[in-house]
Amino acid sequence: MKVVLFCGGLGSRLRALDRRRHARGVPPRDERRGRDRRAYAPTFPKALVPIGDHPIIWHLMRYYASFGHDEFVLCLGHGAELIRDYLCEHEQDLGWQITLVDTGLDASVGERLRRVASRVAGDEMFLANYSDGLSDLALDRYVDEFRSSTAIGQLLCVRPSQTFHPVRVGPDGAVVELSPAREADLWINGGFFVFRPEVFEHMHEGEDLVDEPFDRLIKLGQLRAQRYEGFWAAMDTMRDKVAFDETEASGRAPWMVWKR
Repeated sequence: MKVVLFCGGLGSRLRALDRRRHARGVPPRDERRGRDRRAYAPTFPKALVPIGDHPIIWHLMRYYASFGHDEFVLCLGHGAELIRDYLCEHEQDLGWQITLVDTGLDASVGERLRRVASRVAGDEMFLANYSDGLSDLALDRYVDEFRSSTAIGQLLCVRPSQTFHPVRVGPDGAVVELSPAREADLWINGGFFVFRPEVFEHMHEGEDLVDEPFDRLIKLGQLRAQRYEGFWAAMDTMRDKVAFDETEASGRAPWMVWKR
């Protein structure tokens, strides 16, 4: 199946590395383990933030390719030329079929998906991802469960990795419960979408994917979700990047399913 990757985001919440040295996604060795504390240039695309020797987009594409899905449609936005340069330089080594589509600087995720509809509209189904999260999800079984349903879309539900504490308050203002997010019955959208092309019938111009379109699917009973307790992590902050670097350096990165 084709894999649509949303690569239009900035790494604005990441403290990062000098843009010129990271234009190819490979930082100097002394910075790969999270020891550098300078800021990324504001236009540096999150998809090229490195984990070890490769940017996160490489890790995600390698994950999908290990399950046989090596036709990629990348929705570009901020830092499009940097992503183009990286992929053009490594295209022969990667050996994947990659289509790059400039979907605009300010487009929402839903609008980016609409702008590549013609690339996947004729398929039975297709995959999509935010491009800033990694998992060890057994993708083949995940897709098979969706295929056996009549739903139009499916997403992965994961436990929040952030260290916040949901609070439950009584009518009188007294705190009834305070617990870590991971211990609460709280699940968030982890991406790793599977869609049938009918999803485009429920999307309108300018809308974000998880707002109006998903709300329409929910009302029709056409959106599925699978809870997942295995490894899932997203790169939102410098702390997340350091955690990814340390895990990769340990040689036991769960998302590297291609090494098994």
